[in-house]
Order: sequence, then structure tokens, then C-alpha cells
Amino acid sequence: MDISAPVQQQDNPELSTMWRVRKTIHAMLAERGYLLTQDDMTMTMDDFKATFGDNPNRDRLTVLASKKDDPTDQIFVFWADEEKLGVAPVKNYVVRMEKEKITRAILILKRGITTFAKRILSEMANPADTSKPRRIVELFEELELLVNITEHVFVPRHVLLNEEEKRVLLAKYKLKETQLPRIQHIDPIARFYGLQKGNVVKIIRPSETAGRYVTYRLVV
Repeated sequence: MDISAPVQQQDNPELSTMWRVRKTIHAMLAERGYLLTQDDMTMTMDDFKATFGDNPNRDRLTVLASKKDDPTDQIFVFWADEEKLGVAPVKNYVVRMEKEKITRAILILKRGITTFAKRILSEMANPADTSKPRRIVELFEELELLVNITEHVFVPRHVLLNEEEKRVLLAKYKLKETQLPRIQHIDPIARFYGLQKGNVVKIIRPSETAGRYVTYRLVV
């Protein structure tokens, strides 16, 4: 063994995790119809390290994206730096959303969130004062985002119907929405696409005979 040979430096596991999570988040936003740059979508680990450094502050990874068909429809992606997120940083995220007049965000947690912090987000999503806008914050732990589940060979394509497409579908088949098959809003796929209760999603599967097989599900 040549002891004079240089020792190969191991990748920083935390840096690798952050890059993989960021990659999944950007794929998620793209699937939801948000506008992202090509550089964001194709950023390699080396690019990530060159851009954010060896030990990036998670606040630098904050994303603000707009829908392709409606630039006023925006979403924040916040990265929590605490092991278990508490009330104070959650209030800071809320203030930022209110200041920017943004009603939707994704919050990436390192390990979890306290009960009191979660309550604040729940109250914000369902305000007692109905004159206030609902502000929805989706919670994901980093471990949930290490892999893009939609890239799995057994996961079919999901497409959210808009309200007009939903109305046409129900009228065409003379159905009430409650007669559709259901998917839970907490299902991993529903969470990936940001589906809300009452949404209808089109599921497209490959078919050996018909080329593709389409079904519809109501989010409950």
C-alpha cells in the first residue's frame, strides 16, 4: 500500500442531503406548474457546493416561485435550521408571508416541529377571522424528500384538474364528486402535488391494450 497516496475526501453527508432535498423540491415545484430556471433544475452537487459553500445557511436556500400561467400566484419554500422547529422562527415565516402577501408555503424541517408551532400554522390555515386570507404551509421533513417518489416506475402520472375541468368531467359522466374514487390528502403523492380536499386528480397509467388508462380521484 502506498501510504503517500492522497486520501480521498469524503462528501459532507449534510451537504449531500441538502442538495438532494433541494433537487426534489425543485422537481415538485415544476410539477405543480411553478416557473424555475434551467440552472435550478439541473444543479449538480458540485454546482450546489460552489454556489452555497461547504456549510450553507439554510436561509439562503429559500425559494420564491411564481406560477407559469399566473405570476401573482406565488409560493415560498423555507428551510428550518433548528433540529425541532419552535414558535419564534415560525412567526418569522408568517410575518414574511404576510408582508409579501403570499398565501402558500412549503416548510422543510430538519427533524420536526413543536406542538405550539404547528398550532400557529393550523390557525393560519383556518383563521377565526374569516376576513383574513388563508395561509397554507405544507410541512415536509428532509428525510421525506431525499428521493423524488414520482420517479418510481410504479407511480403513475398525476394531473390536477382545474375547477372548469372538474365541472366538465362530472357533467360528462353525470356524477357527483362524492361518487368518484378517493385519495387521502395525506397520501405521499397527494402531498407531493400539493393537493387539497375537494380537488380532483387525473391518474394516467400505461396500458398494453389502450396505450394508456385514465382514472380520476377525489381528494378527501
